[in-house]
Amino acid sequence: MKFIHITDTHLLKSGELFHGFDTHKRFELCVRNVRENHRDAHCIVVTGDLAERGEPEAYHFFNEQIASTGIPVYSILGNHDERGNYNSQFSTLSLNSGGFVQSAIETPVGVFLLLDTKLDGSDAGTFCERRQQWLLDQLKKYNSKPVFLFMHHPPFDLNLPAIDKIGLDVKEAFASVVDTHKNVRHIFFGHAHRPLCGNWRGISFSSMSGTNHQARLDFKGTATNAVTDSPEYAIVFIDDDQLVVHTHSYMNDYS
Repeated sequence: MKFIHITDTHLLKSGELFHGFDTHKRFELCVRNVRENHRDAHCIVVTGDLAERGEPEAYHFFNEQIASTGIPVYSILGNHDERGNYNSQFSTLSLNSGGFVQSAIETPVGVFLLLDTKLDGSDAGTFCERRQQWLLDQLKKYNSKPVFLFMHHPPFDLNLPAIDKIGLDVKEAFASVVDTHKNVRHIFFGHAHRPLCGNWRGISFSSMSGTNHQARLDFKGTATNAVTDSPEYAIVFIDDDQLVVHTHSYMNDYS
């Protein structure tokens, strides 16, 4: 199965620039590239920070653009998203545990669990007891199937102090939940604005650059600094015995 992973679009109102870039143009080109090359994708998953300020206009633009692909799209909240505006724009989402946006999507290769790590009023993320219980229930329910987790905040440190300080605040609790069942095959996340991959507690993981600005590769500093690295999206292939993630700097196709 093939699907598309997009993250951190940080959309603003039309005409506004963010870190010197037109968020609308860069997202439009991302969607165009997916539409031109990957109409055979099973779905698109967007791992949060759809809108920089959580404005309704930004979510409307997101929906308008992404619908042009003709591919099913699933998204989750990031720290920059505004929960009320987001929920009003994405009425088809399954809301659980008092408004948390978490969904189980059955696919030909296993189950995609979309997690809500937003901590209202903070750039850091959390995964409270109610959300932990939902994940426990889903891991138990789908214990006989491969599970793929999608979340905005990485559930572990990345050795990037500027990102780690605003990461998930309940790392050990999250790890304990994941360890209850050994059916999590891969974790996809955003938030870092960096292309990266690795292995955590025997589980592979991946992320990539957002569609607007990127974070400086800095293993010492705690300040978040934007850089002009190319935006990306990922094309993911999943089979019974392997998972391959390709990241594509799509703007090179239009230079």
